[in-house]
Amino acid sequence: MSAPARPQASATLFDTAIGTCAIAWSATGVLRFAFPEPDLEDVRDYILHKHRLVDIQETAPDAEITRVIDGVRAHLAGNLDDLRWIPLAPNLFNDFDRAVYTVTRAIDPGHTLSYGTVATRIGHPGGAQAVGQSLGRNPIPLIIPCHRVLAADNALTGFSAPGGIDTKVRLLEIERTPGFGEPTLF
Repeated sequence: MSAPARPQASATLFDTAIGTCAIAWSATGVLRFAFPEPDLEDVRDYILHKHRLVDIQETAPDAEITRVIDGVRAHLAGNLDDLRWIPLAPNLFNDFDRAVYTVTRAIDPGHTLSYGTVATRIGHPGGAQAVGQSLGRNPIPLIIPCHRVLAADNALTGFSAPGGIDTKVRLLEIERTPGFGEPTLF
């Protein structure tokens, strides 16, 4: 007896103010998002082949995903949007990650929370490290804005998206987050 077929999903690459990004979606919502990488084929490979639950094929976006892409492009060009209106595929996450991502998604552009604050808000005080690990697994960065979560001293620690901390800083600058991209006195 053959294994059951995996559900199908679609993906597309698209240009933004920060480079070529990619998004994957199913009939129920967004599955993955990818930031630019130096090699365009790395972006394509990530978005098409790094999902274990569905088969993803590169296709042209439908009207709903075109609207999502337009929102992401506008945000990355500095026309800030919380992007909370973008539907995410249900059942992508375990309960802990879902709680972390719900709190993280509620952080407005230009604002940040600490890992410890997120942990406290989900009922796990002292769970900052677990929150960091959860955010490191985030398959939908920007739409689930893990770049808005910082260390307790506002230090920029770990960012698993391409470009690492440089990408995190760039996103915080685009969002006009206080303390990032501002001239210093010395």
